[in-house]
Amino acid sequence: MAKKDKFVEAITPMNEDFAKWYTDVVKKAELVDYSSVRGCMVIKPYGYAIWELLQRQLDDRFKATGHQNVYMPMFIPESLLEKEKDHVEGFAPEVAWVTHGGTEKLTERLCVRPTSETLFCEHYANEIQSYRDLPKLYNQWCSVVRWEKTTRPFLRSLEFLWQEGHTAHATADEAMEETINILNLYAKFCEDVLAIPMIKGQKTDKEKFAGAQATYTIESLMHDGKALQSGTSHNFGDGFAKAFDITYTDKENKLSYVHQTSWGVSTRLLGGIIMVHGDDNGLVLPPAIAPIQVIIVPIMQKKEGVLDKANEIKDALSKFTRVDIDDSDKSPGWKFSEHEMKGVPLRVELGPKDIAKNQAVIVRRDTREKYFVSLDELEAKVSELLQEVQKSMLEKARVHRDKHTYTATTMDELTNIMNDNPGFVKAMWCGDTACEEKIKEETGATSRCIPFEQEEISDVCICCGKPAKKMVYWGKAY
Repeated sequence: MAKKDKFVEAITPMNEDFAKWYTDVVKKAELVDYSSVRGCMVIKPYGYAIWELLQRQLDDRFKATGHQNVYMPMFIPESLLEKEKDHVEGFAPEVAWVTHGGTEKLTERLCVRPTSETLFCEHYANEIQSYRDLPKLYNQWCSVVRWEKTTRPFLRSLEFLWQEGHTAHATADEAMEETINILNLYAKFCEDVLAIPMIKGQKTDKEKFAGAQATYTIESLMHDGKALQSGTSHNFGDGFAKAFDITYTDKENKLSYVHQTSWGVSTRLLGGIIMVHGDDNGLVLPPAIAPIQVIIVPIMQKKEGVLDKANEIKDALSKFTRVDIDDSDKSPGWKFSEHEMKGVPLRVELGPKDIAKNQAVIVRRDTREKYFVSLDELEAKVSELLQEVQKSMLEKARVHRDKHTYTATTMDELTNIMNDNPGFVKAMWCGDTACEEKIKEETGATSRCIPFEQEEISDVCICCGKPAKKMVYWGKAY
């Protein structure tokens, strides 16, 4: 047990230093490594396997709703980026520029894409001519670069992986429908697959995407009480279309501007999985995105028949799960700790005594509950438990979020919550950006979203006391 204790002690307890805990888990669960470029990460095989499972399942949902994958260039000419004024101003501080090709200075600087709106607009201006060409439902999986001052693996890095959807529609109503449909798709995906409950709503004008008519968001709450913007869906109206002259001939043979949307989620979701579900022993992965859903640990594996039986079980379980055997020469205690660290949802232990009793021991990662199961019923029990783990992880996350969601009617209340026990805070707002900025300055909380499900906590703004227009979720955020 000494080795196991040492292995677990290598993680800083989350209630001692949450940021250090997070970094320890990311490194020791072998999700990423640091590179020689500041703020850029090497996503290791285990981390990338989680991303692949997430990507595949989300991509299936996009394709089921009629979206097609495309790929745009990595570089954007400066003149193209500057066509939409608000857009370029919003991204200017984060843009990385290419100024030379080999030893030759470029006649025009190239931006390394921070996002691809301008590229899609240029393409759509050439491709869309008639109402018959609409809608265009495109998505791309790629990396983008944003020159962040402060970085943290998955949560904020100079280069990160994501998907960005870009669609063009004939009418404002169709664009709005697409914007909300995608937001709902994201929220359902995060709940069903990542076991993370979301708050859905609209961003304030101060927080909306540069160049958007309106931005909608899904917001989740981390274990430390901070919020994570987990995905966004933007309605561009016809603003970009006018800037890039994207027009089509409608059924009445009149020239009209298209209405556009943009939406995306990124590897930031992996950070959310870690911070919502993890504990002091490492990762806790929902089965739906666990690269290994079941790890079989043979006990006294050199004894005759143990490995044979373990492999027999693996073959049976592999028909419906992602399963592996740890037949390394490490001690069982070390193996237990290692796979707990990596968040494997179920562990099956099997030794000579178990075989003699025609049983195996199943241990849940999320609750550490043990089950002694007949080998004849093992497949059914594993299937049942994987579903139960997925369901209970979502419920546990929802209970935590709701327990750390508060209401405030005064600035003092909001400040005290943010200082003493942070979480989501529901409070009324007059709609004035000056109040929003003052709330941030005095309490450290930013507006997370104006939720679709509105409540009337009071009839006045928490900041200025004037009549309130909306209830807003506030919180400190990553």
